[in-house]
Amino acid sequence: MSSQPSLRQHQPCPDKPCVLLHVLFEHAAGYALFALKEVEEVALLLPQVEQSVLNIGKFHSLVRLAAFAPFKSAQSALDNINAVSEGVLHEDLRLLLETHMPAKKKKAALLGVGDAKIGAAIQEELGYTCQTGGVVAEIMRGIRLHFHTLVKGLTAQSASKAQLGLGHSYSRAKVKFNVNRVDNMIIQSISLLDQLDKDINTFAMRIREWYGYHFPELIKIVSDNYIYCRLAKLIGNRKELNEESLPGLEEIVMDSAKAQAILDASRSSMGMDISPIDLINIESFSGRVISLSEYRKGLQEYLRSKMGQVAPSLSALIGEVVGARLISHAGSLTNLAKYPASTVQILGAEKALFRALKTRGNTPKYGLIFHSTFIGRAAARNKGRISRYLANKCTIASRIDCFSEVPTSIFGDKLREQVEERLAFYETGEPPRKNLEVMKEAVVVAELKKQQEKAKKKAKKRKQREKRHLEALAAAAAEERENSLLDTTTETEVRGWGHHCAVHGPARWGMSSVPPSGADPRLALGQRFPNSESAHHQFKTIQTSVTSSFCHKVIIIC
Repeated sequence: MSSQPSLRQHQPCPDKPCVLLHVLFEHAAGYALFALKEVEEVALLLPQVEQSVLNIGKFHSLVRLAAFAPFKSAQSALDNINAVSEGVLHEDLRLLLETHMPAKKKKAALLGVGDAKIGAAIQEELGYTCQTGGVVAEIMRGIRLHFHTLVKGLTAQSASKAQLGLGHSYSRAKVKFNVNRVDNMIIQSISLLDQLDKDINTFAMRIREWYGYHFPELIKIVSDNYIYCRLAKLIGNRKELNEESLPGLEEIVMDSAKAQAILDASRSSMGMDISPIDLINIESFSGRVISLSEYRKGLQEYLRSKMGQVAPSLSALIGEVVGARLISHAGSLTNLAKYPASTVQILGAEKALFRALKTRGNTPKYGLIFHSTFIGRAAARNKGRISRYLANKCTIASRIDCFSEVPTSIFGDKLREQVEERLAFYETGEPPRKNLEVMKEAVVVAELKKQQEKAKKKAKKRKQREKRHLEALAAAAAEERENSLLDTTTETEVRGWGHHCAVHGPARWGMSSVPPSGADPRLALGQRFPNSESAHHQFKTIQTSVTSSFCHKVIIIC
């Protein structure tokens, strides 16, 4: 138990009357220290304060501003509010109290605070007697209501803006939300995985017992529950099993000898006959168990990928399932990172621990980490030693995963190598590498991998830019070819029409749309020109118009 001094509530000082001289108020704009009217007994202040809280004039007669220490920046405000919320005395607050609190009256004066934790920290480090509740709560209510009038130069609008900005910063720093690193999904996944294991085992045993009445020999041949359910659904009535069913049996059991044994057993089985309606129910229930088993496999892969995103070092060290169980038992990855190694070692063995403490027996050596491969590989005399060492490495890995900006499994791989070396040390006596050397090597490898990933991202972006550039060039070239082809086609058709008119004399024209600008209107009607000179004149007009606009297609009709 910590020996923190207890906070006073309403009791006066034993030696001489205590006077509540000052009240500390934490605001988003800074720390404010208010001086109060001197009253011999603190309890006498309560009715006066209650009557004057809503009246600014009366409240000003009881409370005046003694000192105000504004925060220098938004980051400073965030640091101070984090310290206050954790019950830690910040240097800014220490400087304010040491400067403006009366030193000679430390023992007699009371300091009113709103938070009991920060009051305990002030009382322990500076020696001021702090008080919470009662009249302090009423004074805090009045100060909060009239704060912008008590502090000169502070308006209600600026105070509201400071509170809003600090609220956003504090929430953002506390939450630090990242959808890819949410450990709640891991907690739910591992809980669902454990529940599925129990349910699938229960349902499979029910199918074994149910289908065993019809084909009891199958239980001895096949021990795996998932394969048994698939076989029960495939076989159905054992009397219908024949040589044509062998490929399907071999596909399920992956063994030709075992498939032949199932076929032979079905021919000489001592099981009872079964009705079609019973077979329908068995096959339907087998299908449900098979689908649950397949869903469990998908959930296992999901948990593996999620652990690789949230806690890659922990999963690389101890495995995805054991690491997820540690996170689930602790409540979150942050809670697990805050645990000491001694707590991680026995996490999950709380009942055995309390039983041992109650009976004064031996405490357990391991909890959930017993399911890791390291403890199973260690000799009996070394299980306790390797469990302590493994818990230490799990603590380091969880802290790296929790507080690192870019999750990586490099540190987990290096920590796993250390545990392997420790196992070898217990067996052969070969001294392992020091932790400092291994961590330096891991930092170098992590930095190299980070640079490689940056280079890959740059190369990928460069390829995308080049691809977009080539696509734009190809589109421009295609458009240019299309325009050139249209130009050539139009010019060829117009020249062919002129040659036809020169050879065959007067021509009759038809247009696919409105004739070009300057052409004879008779072109649209398909009329015959009186002579070749008139036709030649219209040809020149159309050639000029079509070549410039590329919008009309001439059809030659003789």
